Amino acid sequence: MRIRATVAAVSGALALSALAVPAAQAAGNPVSGVTFSNVVINSGKNIVVGASAQVTVSATYTVTKPSTVSASSFQSGPVLYRGTSITSPTDILGGDDAGTCTASSSTVLKCTAELQFRPDTGIALGDLTSDEAGAWKVGAVAVDVNNENNVKWQGDLGAKNLQRLSKLTVNAAPEPVKKGKTVTVTGALTRANWDSNKYLGYTGQPVKLQFRKAGSTTYTTLKTVTTDSSGNLKTTTTATADGYFRYSFAGTTTTPAVSAAGDYVDVQ
Repeated sequence: MRIRATVAAVSGALALSALAVPAAQAAGNPVSGVTFSNVVINSGKNIVVGASAQVTVSATYTVTKPSTVSASSFQSGPVLYRGTSITSPTDILGGDDAGTCTASSSTVLKCTAELQFRPDTGIALGDLTSDEAGAWKVGAVAVDVNNENNVKWQGDLGAKNLQRLSKLTVNAAPEPVKKGKTVTVTGALTRANWDSNKYLGYTGQPVKLQFRKAGSTTYTTLKTVTTDSSGNLKTTTTATADGYFRYSFAGTTTTPAVSAAGDYVDVQ
Protein backbone atom coordinates (compact mmCIF):
# COMPACT_ATOMS: atom_id res chain seq x y z
CA MET A 1 0.00 0.00 0.00
CA ARG A 2 2.95 2.35 0.44
CA ILE A 3 3.82 4.14 -2.75
CA ARG A 4 7.16 5.83 -3.24
CA ALA A 5 6.33 5.64 -6.65
CA THR A 6 5.35 6.05 -10.21
CA VAL A 7 1.72 5.27 -10.92
CA ALA A 8 0.71 2.52 -13.34
CA ALA A 9 -2.74 1.43 -14.46
CA VAL A 10 -2.74 -2.32 -13.90
CA SER A 11 -5.78 -4.57 -14.36
CA GLY A 12 -8.10 -1.61 -14.00
CA ALA A 13 -6.66 -0.56 -10.64
CA LEU A 14 -4.52 2.39 -9.59
CA ALA A 15 -1.29 0.59 -8.69
CA LEU A 16 1.83 2.33 -7.45
CA SER A 17 5.28 0.81 -7.90
CA ALA A 18 7.47 0.78 -4.79
CA LEU A 19 10.63 0.92 -6.87
CA ALA A 20 10.58 4.39 -8.38
CA VAL A 21 9.80 8.02 -7.65
CA PRO A 22 6.87 9.87 -9.22
CA ALA A 23 7.50 10.28 -12.94
CA ALA A 24 7.59 13.65 -14.60
CA GLN A 25 4.69 14.42 -16.90
CA ALA A 26 5.36 13.07 -20.37
CA ALA A 27 5.00 15.23 -23.43
CA GLY A 28 1.45 15.33 -24.73
CA ASN A 29 0.11 14.15 -21.40
CA PRO A 30 -3.71 14.05 -21.74
CA VAL A 31 -4.13 14.36 -17.95
CA SER A 32 -1.93 17.46 -17.65
CA GLY A 33 -5.07 19.59 -17.51
CA VAL A 34 -6.65 17.54 -14.73
CA THR A 35 -6.90 19.24 -11.34
CA PHE A 36 -8.16 18.14 -7.92
CA SER A 37 -10.11 19.94 -5.21
CA ASN A 38 -12.29 19.28 -2.15
CA VAL A 39 -10.26 16.25 -1.07
CA VAL A 40 -11.71 14.93 2.20
CA ILE A 41 -10.18 11.80 3.74
CA ASN A 42 -11.84 9.94 6.62
CA SER A 43 -14.50 12.66 6.96
CA GLY A 44 -11.79 15.10 8.04
CA LYS A 45 -10.76 13.03 11.07
CA ASN A 46 -7.34 11.68 11.94
CA ILE A 47 -6.57 8.15 10.73
CA VAL A 48 -6.02 5.81 13.69
CA VAL A 49 -4.53 2.34 13.16
CA GLY A 50 -4.18 -0.42 15.76
CA ALA A 51 -1.37 -2.90 16.23
CA SER A 52 -2.38 -5.49 13.66
CA ALA A 53 -5.73 -5.00 11.90
CA GLN A 54 -6.08 -3.25 8.55
CA VAL A 55 -7.94 0.05 8.63
CA THR A 56 -9.80 1.23 5.53
CA VAL A 57 -10.98 4.83 5.28
CA SER A 58 -13.10 6.52 2.67
CA ALA A 59 -12.33 9.66 0.71
CA THR A 60 -14.22 12.06 -1.51
CA TYR A 61 -12.75 14.46 -4.05
CA THR A 62 -13.56 16.53 -7.11
CA VAL A 63 -11.78 16.24 -10.44
CA THR A 64 -11.86 19.04 -12.98
CA LYS A 65 -10.77 18.09 -16.49
CA PRO A 66 -10.79 19.50 -20.02
CA SER A 67 -14.03 18.69 -21.83
CA THR A 68 -11.93 17.04 -24.55
CA VAL A 69 -10.53 14.48 -22.09
CA SER A 70 -12.72 11.43 -21.53
CA ALA A 71 -13.37 10.42 -17.91
CA SER A 72 -12.62 6.83 -18.90
CA SER A 73 -9.19 7.73 -20.26
CA PHE A 74 -7.58 8.11 -16.85
CA GLN A 75 -7.75 6.83 -13.29
CA SER A 76 -7.32 8.89 -10.16
CA GLY A 77 -7.08 8.73 -6.40
CA PRO A 78 -6.03 10.60 -3.25
CA VAL A 79 -2.67 10.02 -1.57
CA LEU A 80 -0.83 11.00 1.60
CA TYR A 81 2.77 12.11 1.27
CA ARG A 82 5.72 13.53 3.17
CA GLY A 83 8.40 15.85 1.85
CA THR A 84 8.60 19.29 0.35
CA SER A 85 6.91 18.25 -2.88
CA ILE A 86 4.57 15.48 -4.00
CA THR A 87 6.82 14.91 -7.02
CA SER A 88 9.84 14.38 -4.73
CA PRO A 89 8.32 12.72 -1.66
CA THR A 90 10.19 11.08 1.16
CA ASP A 91 7.20 8.77 1.62
CA ILE A 92 3.82 8.39 -0.05
CA LEU A 93 0.75 6.28 0.73
CA GLY A 94 -2.26 5.48 -1.41
CA GLY A 95 -5.15 3.07 -1.79
CA ASP A 96 -5.21 -0.35 -3.39
CA ASP A 97 -7.64 0.73 -6.11
CA ALA A 98 -8.48 3.76 -8.18
CA GLY A 99 -11.33 6.05 -7.22
CA THR A 100 -14.80 5.80 -8.71
CA CYS A 101 -16.02 8.94 -10.42
CA THR A 102 -19.38 10.21 -11.66
CA ALA A 103 -19.65 13.08 -14.12
CA SER A 104 -21.62 16.07 -12.90
CA SER A 105 -20.79 17.99 -16.08
CA SER A 106 -18.51 17.68 -19.10
CA THR A 107 -15.62 19.02 -17.04
CA VAL A 108 -16.35 18.02 -13.43
CA LEU A 109 -16.24 14.58 -11.81
CA LYS A 110 -17.37 13.76 -8.28
CA CYS A 111 -15.28 10.89 -6.94
CA THR A 112 -14.98 8.48 -4.03
CA ALA A 113 -12.09 6.23 -3.05
CA GLU A 114 -10.77 4.05 -0.25
CA LEU A 115 -7.32 4.01 1.34
CA GLN A 116 -6.01 0.98 3.23
CA PHE A 117 -3.53 1.11 6.12
CA ARG A 118 -1.85 -2.09 7.31
CA PRO A 119 0.56 -2.49 10.24
CA ASP A 120 3.80 -4.21 9.27
CA THR A 121 3.45 -7.98 8.99
CA GLY A 122 6.85 -8.61 7.47
CA ILE A 123 5.08 -10.03 4.42
CA ALA A 124 3.57 -7.28 2.29
CA LEU A 125 5.64 -4.51 0.77
CA GLY A 126 4.40 -1.11 1.87
CA ASP A 127 3.00 -2.04 5.29
CA LEU A 128 3.14 0.71 7.90
CA THR A 129 6.10 1.08 10.23
CA SER A 130 5.86 2.95 13.53
CA ASP A 131 8.03 5.84 12.35
CA GLU A 132 5.38 6.66 9.75
CA ALA A 133 2.97 7.89 12.42
CA GLY A 134 2.49 11.65 12.50
CA ALA A 135 1.73 14.49 10.12
CA TRP A 136 1.18 13.90 6.40
CA LYS A 137 0.17 16.11 3.50
CA VAL A 138 -2.79 15.33 1.25
CA GLY A 139 -2.41 15.05 -2.50
CA ALA A 140 -3.91 13.31 -5.50
CA VAL A 141 -2.82 11.65 -8.72
CA ALA A 142 -4.26 10.97 -12.16
CA VAL A 143 -2.87 8.36 -14.59
CA ASP A 144 -3.48 7.89 -18.29
CA VAL A 145 -4.86 4.35 -18.69
CA ASN A 146 -3.09 3.99 -22.04
CA ASN A 147 0.33 5.25 -20.94
CA GLU A 148 1.46 4.96 -17.34
CA ASN A 149 4.14 7.57 -17.97
CA ASN A 150 1.43 10.20 -18.39
CA VAL A 151 0.87 11.20 -14.77
CA LYS A 152 -0.52 14.29 -13.07
CA TRP A 153 0.40 14.81 -9.41
CA GLN A 154 -1.12 17.57 -7.29
CA GLY A 155 -0.02 18.29 -3.75
CA ASP A 156 -0.87 20.66 -0.91
CA LEU A 157 -4.53 19.66 -0.83
CA GLY A 158 -4.71 19.42 2.94
CA ALA A 159 -3.11 17.74 5.95
CA LYS A 160 -3.79 14.56 7.87
CA ASN A 161 -2.43 12.87 11.00
CA LEU A 162 -1.78 9.13 10.81
CA GLN A 163 -1.84 7.84 14.38
CA ARG A 164 -1.02 4.75 16.45
CA LEU A 165 -4.07 3.62 18.45
CA SER A 166 -3.71 4.32 22.18
CA LYS A 167 -5.09 2.54 25.24
CA LEU A 168 -5.28 3.73 28.85
CA THR A 169 -6.12 1.81 32.03
CA VAL A 170 -6.81 2.84 35.63
CA ASN A 171 -7.16 1.16 39.00
CA ALA A 172 -7.91 2.99 42.24
CA ALA A 173 -7.37 1.24 45.58
CA PRO A 174 -8.23 0.40 48.27
CA GLU A 175 -11.95 -0.12 47.73
CA PRO A 176 -13.76 0.81 49.92
CA VAL A 177 -11.70 3.48 51.65
CA LYS A 178 -12.30 5.74 54.64
CA LYS A 179 -12.81 9.44 54.00
CA GLY A 180 -9.56 11.36 54.31
CA LYS A 181 -7.40 8.32 53.69
CA THR A 182 -5.03 7.81 50.76
CA VAL A 183 -6.15 6.37 47.43
CA THR A 184 -3.44 4.95 45.18
CA VAL A 185 -4.24 5.23 41.48
CA THR A 186 -2.28 3.14 39.00
CA GLY A 187 -2.62 2.66 35.26
CA ALA A 188 -0.77 2.36 31.97
CA LEU A 189 -0.69 4.25 28.68
CA THR A 190 0.13 2.07 25.68
CA ARG A 191 -0.03 2.53 21.93
CA ALA A 192 0.15 0.36 18.84
CA ASN A 193 3.60 -0.58 17.62
CA TRP A 194 3.27 -1.25 13.89
CA ASP A 195 6.61 -3.06 13.75
CA SER A 196 5.92 -5.66 16.44
CA ASN A 197 2.11 -5.74 16.16
CA LYS A 198 1.85 -5.23 19.92
CA TYR A 199 0.81 -2.46 22.30
CA LEU A 200 3.82 -1.01 24.09
CA GLY A 201 4.18 1.64 26.78
CA TYR A 202 4.18 5.29 25.71
CA THR A 203 6.89 6.78 27.87
CA GLY A 204 7.38 10.27 29.29
CA GLN A 205 3.85 11.46 28.53
CA PRO A 206 1.77 13.82 30.72
CA VAL A 207 -1.53 12.24 31.76
CA LYS A 208 -4.23 13.87 33.87
CA LEU A 209 -5.68 12.16 36.94
CA GLN A 210 -9.34 13.12 37.08
CA PHE A 211 -12.23 12.56 39.49
CA ARG A 212 -16.00 12.53 38.98
CA LYS A 213 -18.16 12.64 42.09
CA ALA A 214 -21.01 10.12 42.22
CA GLY A 215 -24.10 11.70 40.69
CA SER A 216 -22.09 14.16 38.60
CA THR A 217 -21.37 13.97 34.88
CA THR A 218 -18.22 16.12 34.97
CA TYR A 219 -14.63 15.06 35.61
CA THR A 220 -12.29 17.46 37.44
CA THR A 221 -8.52 17.27 36.99
CA LEU A 222 -6.67 16.61 40.26
CA LYS A 223 -3.08 16.52 39.01
CA THR A 224 -0.85 15.60 36.07
CA VAL A 225 1.25 12.43 36.18
CA THR A 226 4.02 11.44 33.76
CA THR A 227 4.30 7.91 32.41
CA ASP A 228 7.47 6.02 33.36
CA SER A 229 9.88 4.16 31.09
CA SER A 230 7.29 1.41 30.61
CA GLY A 231 4.28 3.67 30.14
CA ASN A 232 3.03 3.02 33.68
CA LEU A 233 1.28 5.55 35.91
CA LYS A 234 1.13 5.72 39.70
CA THR A 235 0.13 8.47 42.11
CA THR A 236 -1.84 9.05 45.30
CA THR A 237 -4.70 11.31 46.26
CA THR A 238 -7.06 11.80 49.19
CA ALA A 239 -10.47 10.14 49.39
CA THR A 240 -13.12 12.83 49.73
CA ALA A 241 -16.36 11.33 48.36
CA ASP A 242 -17.81 8.41 46.48
CA GLY A 243 -16.89 8.66 42.83
CA TYR A 244 -14.86 7.64 39.82
CA PHE A 245 -11.15 8.06 39.16
CA ARG A 246 -9.73 7.99 35.66
CA TYR A 247 -6.63 8.90 33.71
CA SER A 248 -6.99 11.09 30.61
CA PHE A 249 -4.38 11.61 27.87
CA ALA A 250 -4.64 14.65 25.57
CA GLY A 251 -2.90 12.95 22.62
CA THR A 252 -0.03 13.91 20.31
CA THR A 253 0.44 14.18 16.57
CA THR A 254 1.34 10.48 16.44
CA THR A 255 -1.10 9.19 19.06
CA PRO A 256 -4.81 9.97 19.62
CA ALA A 257 -6.33 11.23 22.85
CA VAL A 258 -7.76 8.57 25.14
CA SER A 259 -9.44 8.40 28.55
CA ALA A 260 -9.72 5.35 30.77
CA ALA A 261 -13.13 4.19 31.93
CA GLY A 262 -13.74 5.53 35.45
CA ASP A 263 -12.91 3.25 38.38
CA TYR A 264 -15.47 3.66 41.20
CA VAL A 265 -14.34 4.02 44.79
CA ASP A 266 -16.72 3.78 47.72
CA VAL A 267 -15.73 6.29 50.41
CA GLN A 268 -17.00 5.46 53.89
